[in-house]
Parts: sequence; structure tokens; C-alpha cells
Amino acid sequence: MEFRHTPVLLEEAVESLQVSPDGIYVDGTLGGGGHSFEIARRLSKGGRLIGIDQDAAAIEAAAKRLGEFGDRVTIIRSNYVRMKEKLGELGISSVDGILLDLGVSSFQLDDAQRGFTYRDEQAPLDMRMDQRRELTAREVVNSYSVEDLTRILREYGEERFAVRIAQRIDAQRKQKPIETTGELTQIIKAAIPAKARAEGRHPARRTFQAIRIEVNGELRVLEESLNQMISILNPGGRICIITFHSLEDRIVKDAFRTAQDPCICPPEFPVCVCGRKSQGKVITRKPILPSVEETERNPRAKSAKLRVFEKKEA
Repeated sequence: MEFRHTPVLLEEAVESLQVSPDGIYVDGTLGGGGHSFEIARRLSKGGRLIGIDQDAAAIEAAAKRLGEFGDRVTIIRSNYVRMKEKLGELGISSVDGILLDLGVSSFQLDDAQRGFTYRDEQAPLDMRMDQRRELTAREVVNSYSVEDLTRILREYGEERFAVRIAQRIDAQRKQKPIETTGELTQIIKAAIPAKARAEGRHPARRTFQAIRIEVNGELRVLEESLNQMISILNPGGRICIITFHSLEDRIVKDAFRTAQDPCICPPEFPVCVCGRKSQGKVITRKPILPSVEETERNPRAKSAKLRVFEKKEA
């Protein structure tokens, strides 16, 4: 199956990086290389792009797509949480820009064997972005306690019927293990009242999102990475992050705001005494959103938000 992914907010993200021809840039979620291609195209022979992804299929597809740029591009199979470590192995201590696109690729959603989507009833419960990881959706669904399932669905999926769904899962798995996305989808539908099922989007969407986030540790990785990534930016360098749901966006927004204004002194203090210094400024007071034209071409772009932070000049 060919790796397909339409890069979201492509022009907006690459323009926000303000690519310098001889700069060093990191695409921490390489995917099929769509954003990376546009970055690499702007680089001279003195510039460099490091692409990081944990998905083997993405690495293979991106290597083909970016092959024409030769040694201007270096591709690493890893998670972006290890960005600083991996750059150190290349002898790089700081960079001029970092891009993250936190969306699940079209390839991952459409490949039935990956188990990311509720639209294929026979897919195995997997959901691993890095198939070297041990934890799968099957293990989460069949071995997590009702309390933990409820917490995950509520926190990561913002699912208002989290308790009902967790209890239905528990009742079913006591009869036999839940093996496929179709089985899980039917359990979810049975747990949600008919009136709620008729409202809005697919009733399994929030649960699948929550389990995927748990399997891949997505929010934890994002939280652990933001300060590290800001710290390795050169003065004037930018970090651009595209999010696709409110939990990610809130983490990015709060981290950027804190990096801009880290002071923890009580508001009544006339001057700052905590000693915490600003690392830069938030470029996007409000997130950049896809155009109407883009969402018509690519409906998966509809929930995307781009936020940008710039490191303080020396």
C-alpha cells in the first residue's frame, strides 16, 4: 500500500518557519515528507534538514520523495521526544526551526491492518504508530481496569459516556477477548444512547482517539518535548506545531505562553523577583486555521490549528 498523506497547512507552516537557505531545520513528524519537501526545496547546499518519524512506512516513503536533495536531508527513525539526543549524535546542538504535524496520516488511517479507524470492521486492534512498541489497542481494551479505561476515554477522548462505554467493554471481554475494530465499534454504539448516536460525528470517534493517544503516549510525548525543543532553537529560530484536537492545542498554547512569560511572582509584586526569563515570543496570538478551500479539498484538515513560537534574539 502506497504511503499517502496530504500535508495540512503546508504553505502556512513552511512560511511561518522563515526558512533560511543555509539554516538547519527539523521536521519531527516526517510522515510522507510533504512539509519536508517544501523546506528542503528552500535550502542551499549549506542548509540541512533532519526528518524524524517512528513509522517505518513513512521513513521509506519520505526517503524516496526527498532523495533528490541528497545529503541536504538526513532521515532518522525515532520519536521526536528524542530529538535533542538524535541531533547530538549528528553533532548538532542547535537548529533554526522545528516543525511538528501531530495528525495521523491518511496512510495510517486507510491501512486496515494498522487498526486506527472504526470504518473497517475486520481490522485488528493495533493503533501503534511505531510497530516496534509492545503496547497495542488490544491490550488496552482487554486488560486495562474499568477505572483506567474510563479515565482514558474521559481525559483523552473527552467522551461524556466514558463510564458506560468502559462498563460495556468490561462486560464483553469477560465473555471473550475483543479482537477487532468492528467488535469495539459495536460495543461503543451499544453503550451510547440512540439520541446521542444520531448527533454529529461517528459515535466511536472519541473512543478510538483516546485509545490511540494512550497506545502511543501522544500527550505525554508532546508535554515532555516542548521545552526541550525550544531550548535547542537558535536565537530568532521558530517552532511551528500543527495540532488536531483540543487537548494537543491546549498543551502547545500553554507551553508557548509560559515560555514567553514564565514569571511566577504574585501579581501585586512591583517587579519580578523569581528570576525566570522569557525565552521568546508567541507569534500566533490566535492559531492559524486552514482556508475554506483547503478544508474542501481535504476534510481531514478541518480541525487543524497552527501555533508558532520564536526564540528570543541574543
